[in-house]
Amino acid sequence: MRRLAPAFIFAVLAALLLSPSRLAADLVWTPQGGWRMEGGALGGLDTPEGRHALDFMNKGRAAEEAGRNSAARKAYETVSKKYPNSVFAAEALYRNGVIYQKQHKYYKAFDTFQLMVSRYPNSEKFNQVIGEQYRIASDLFEGKRNRVFSWLPGFKNREKAIGYFETIVHTAPFSDYAPLALMNAARGYHQINETEAAIDALDRMINTYPRNTLTPDAYLKIAQTHASLVDGPYYDQKSTKEAITYYEDYMILFPGDSGMASAEKGLTEMKTILAKSKLTMADYYYKYRKNYKAAKVIYNEAITVYPDSDLAAQARAKLVDVDAKLAQMASAAAKSPAPQPAQPKKKKRFLFF
Repeated sequence: MRRLAPAFIFAVLAALLLSPSRLAADLVWTPQGGWRMEGGALGGLDTPEGRHALDFMNKGRAAEEAGRNSAARKAYETVSKKYPNSVFAAEALYRNGVIYQKQHKYYKAFDTFQLMVSRYPNSEKFNQVIGEQYRIASDLFEGKRNRVFSWLPGFKNREKAIGYFETIVHTAPFSDYAPLALMNAARGYHQINETEAAIDALDRMINTYPRNTLTPDAYLKIAQTHASLVDGPYYDQKSTKEAITYYEDYMILFPGDSGMASAEKGLTEMKTILAKSKLTMADYYYKYRKNYKAAKVIYNEAITVYPDSDLAAQARAKLVDVDAKLAQMASAAAKSPAPQPAQPKKKKRFLFF
């Protein structure tokens, strides 16, 4: 036990010194004292690289406070590029992103923030940076323009905003911003007429965040999106069936949701179109193909789709005629003589001399 005691004490001390709570220090800046660390170890500041990084950080923040953004960015870039392993590297990228964002250079701001969260995912500012990225994407989506030379506005670019929303979902899927970003991406896809992409985004929302407060809206939106692809009863009914499925799921899962009236209306419209499609197809088999068995099956399908509708009543009336036709065919088949089996042909014989 005496031999194990030093090793045990060393392990405990190492665990305390290297624990996340020990290393996760907060960087604080004051005009009087510059940058300093609170609540954590000062490892890295007692080396030449650490002192150089601290010096550049202080110069950068002083320039930033004085409104000299170019000088501030240059100092911060020196830290992030020359001292990427220092305790200031993540903060340097963050400060640069903030400066770009204030200058409305949204593209550079987003990319700088993205570089920070990619390199330093354990930074205490991770969620804060994801929030800034979400605000940038939202601003671009609402029509704000990225500036090129701090004063020259570029073109509106909602496609870029959609890409940013998708990046947020990929980078921080478990953050509070991911469901919001996914819903906004779906809305953006819908606006630029990329319907399949919108459906995919809504489907990911439903399956990835089934208990999120936005999930009921996602169910309703995906049902409405499928419904928007329906061309009528005379065309393919795949989208109609998908819309019916999502409307019904929404009504079952969220019976008290505010969109219930809209869902009921949409479900009625989709069931009407699908039942009419079935009725039209059954009429074709009845009138033109004289295939009464197939017609009977499809008339019953029309009734199943929307049993309380006028279309179902029409299908039931048609079934009376179909059953009469089938009965006539069965009666005629019973009265007609059974067909005689074909006699085998006699083989020809030849005489050879």
